[in-house]
Amino acid sequence: MTPSARVQAAIEILDEVVAAARSGGAAADTLVSRYFSTRRYAGSKDRRAVREHVYRVIRAWPEPPRSGRDGMLALAAAEPELAALFDGLGHGPAAIDGAVPEPVGGIVPAWLAGRMDPAVGPDEWPAFLERAPLDLRVNRLRATREEALAALPAAVATPLSPLGLRLPEGSRVEDEPAWNGGFVEIQDEGSQLLALACGAAAGMTVVDLCAGAGGKTLALAAEMANSGRLVATDTDRTRLSRMAPRLARAGATLVEPRLLDPGREREALADLAGSADIVLVDAPCSGTGTWRRNPELRWRLDEARLGRLVKLQSYLIDLASVLIRPGGILVYAVCSLLAEEGREQAAAFTERSGMLPQDLPMSAGRAAGSGLLLTPAREGTDGFFVARWKAPC
Repeated sequence: MTPSARVQAAIEILDEVVAAARSGGAAADTLVSRYFSTRRYAGSKDRRAVREHVYRVIRAWPEPPRSGRDGMLALAAAEPELAALFDGLGHGPAAIDGAVPEPVGGIVPAWLAGRMDPAVGPDEWPAFLERAPLDLRVNRLRATREEALAALPAAVATPLSPLGLRLPEGSRVEDEPAWNGGFVEIQDEGSQLLALACGAAAGMTVVDLCAGAGGKTLALAAEMANSGRLVATDTDRTRLSRMAPRLARAGATLVEPRLLDPGREREALADLAGSADIVLVDAPCSGTGTWRRNPELRWRLDEARLGRLVKLQSYLIDLASVLIRPGGILVYAVCSLLAEEGREQAAAFTERSGMLPQDLPMSAGRAAGSGLLLTPAREGTDGFFVARWKAPC
């Protein structure tokens, strides 16, 4: 592909990304892969260049542009070399004719700016779109941190998690014997701290209520040393099915995956009522804390979707509270930096439940109401809110 043809390819993919963001369609990565699956002539350098164009536009616009061409033209306005590729020749984009659109600018969509947690100022927003590091969690069921470091010479210890390692950008950990042997799992350092803050230990009964593909489930299993009962539930069959091979590789043998029927979760969990030592609610959320990994999420969120998520979070916390034994612990977390999903959600639950907020045993984070916030700017992690309660005895 010529350089101009790469720009045109990016424009065509961006048109699909914009449409999918508005309709709830496939993610950008999926659309990029689909585009090239029918264009075998494109080499690896072509694919990398096109993908880079696509994600530069996604990062530059906090809200979707009118079209892929508008998105690229806004970048070209400040880059003469890119503007020169709009030459109308061959498979390249049509020549620039008339005014060039300007991006909206900024990091946070305008409608969300006033809804960020008040502890997070605009000076921190640029970090929301910085490149995320490749963090690993050492799996205590298979190795110590020292053994994992020895097996991964390129890795360094992370500053906050006692189980964290970090690899250079572009590393392929899946090719490493330490990965195949289950020594490590890919997990952001912030997620590691959240799992440790649960306080899971051998012999406990623990429920991971929104387990997904099992990232935090695996961390909890390691803290429990494969002793006790760990029930991992979700309403998404596809995500839950991805857990089995991960459990096998990690050597986690105590996990009980359980698929729940949406709207009938209470019935499916009746056998656990009042018996859990710990329930973790890593709830579905806006993902505002993960924009550095998924900047496209800014294009997909709207008032209606956010309202549904906040309602679901409230439902899940209440559901979790029924499962906890007297004196047991509930931990609520969202990868969000919005007040209504974090501190306000926690305050409302405290008021209606009678459960007792607890200090979090975490080595990082700043106060946000009764919980803590981790942010890319302060901790270098994904953005999270986490809170913890104890059930009255």
